[in-house]
Amino acid sequence: MSQLFGVFARHSPESCPLNNAHSKEIVNQIDSKMNESMPKTGVKKIVGFYFSVLEHEWTIIVEAEDAHGIEKFCIGAGISAFNTIKIVPLTDFGAAMKKILENK
Repeated sequence: MSQLFGVFARHSPESCPLNNAHSKEIVNQIDSKMNESMPKTGVKKIVGFYFSVLEHEWTIIVEAEDAHGIEKFCIGAGISAFNTIKIVPLTDFGAAMKKILENK
């Protein structure tokens, strides 16, 4: 069963696509490579993809089968070529509140 994950990618200012030609080349192809990687890795949907430009951080919310597939997705799409990646399972606020209230 798929669930939501946060993929947090961080790079140095030196490897930022704004400052680095190789990273810029990767980012120019990232959309097509993500779409190519999705069916092979169990990533069902990209829910959101956000950049924090001055912090050199990306936040990608994905629906996927598991973290191992997301790891393969990040490698296949080139995201991990110049970023360190953190993959975090996410829980909907309502579901988390239900668990909290049930544990009284």
